[in-house]
Amino acid sequence: MKRLRLGILDLVPIIGGAGAAEAIGHTVRLAQTAERLGFTRYWVAEHHDMPAIASSSPEVLLAHIGAKTESIRIGSGAVLLPYYKPYKVAETFHMLATLYPGRIDLGIGRAPGASAHASMALSDNYLQQVHRLPQSIQALSELLADDFRVEQERVSARPVPERPPELWLLGTGVKSANYAAAYGTGYVFGHFMSEEDGVRVAQTYADSFQPSRLCSSPRIIVAVSVICAETDEKAAEYAAQGAKAYLGAVAAEAGEQIAARMAKSVIGSPERIREKLLELSEQYNADELLIVTRTPDYESRMRSYELLAAACIDF
Repeated sequence: MKRLRLGILDLVPIIGGAGAAEAIGHTVRLAQTAERLGFTRYWVAEHHDMPAIASSSPEVLLAHIGAKTESIRIGSGAVLLPYYKPYKVAETFHMLATLYPGRIDLGIGRAPGASAHASMALSDNYLQQVHRLPQSIQALSELLADDFRVEQERVSARPVPERPPELWLLGTGVKSANYAAAYGTGYVFGHFMSEEDGVRVAQTYADSFQPSRLCSSPRIIVAVSVICAETDEKAAEYAAQGAKAYLGAVAAEAGEQIAARMAKSVIGSPERIREKLLELSEQYNADELLIVTRTPDYESRMRSYELLAAACIDF
């Protein structure tokens, strides 16, 4: 029977009255548990000025997680490239890849990950840089391959590691799939947050893929929202509570958002989860699934991943 390859995407939530330091502590414990349970990779997101999320600087957090783990791949899901110069991003992730050889993933995205005013605080020309994203991806790819030039002079993002970070582009639609295909990166489709036909998007990427020095063939990861509990009823309860806590829901429109998110989520007992994830993996022809879990407390989140690993990794 097919074994699923599963990774974790951690938004580093601040839940249940915790503070930011406590939330980061739970992230480290989850990463250590993920390594023990056989998850392939552990990614942390980038968000800004969001009271319920403690992950504004994934590169710093990854350095900490790397020091607390031994073998699991760690990465960003995603560095929001329009805010930054590709050269600085390459330097940062080259340093991580030097510290933790063969373990670093550099996931990039173009979403703002912040309110309009927080985006303005981060960058005076965010929209202009979004339009320049193709050039930024090209520059970043050349830097990771150590073949970047400025006015015909070679410039290296040092330290240059023996094994460069894996480059992945995260997205929710055809535009991001086309970018990933054109520049020869891996592609992560955000199934849990997209309204598009994800299978069609993934196929567009695979059909259009152009090999690069960093990636010789198409690689697809699908990011899926999953909540697993001992029973379907308990999982549904955790899902509703977790969505409400995440959205800060009291208004009617928040209720609509909760319903939409739950409709895209995989919720239930271990057996139900395994069946659905196998189905999704086959539909997408995915190399791996990246699991996002939002529950009302850290204990139920940890338990969800433990049950998931027992059902889908060790079966």
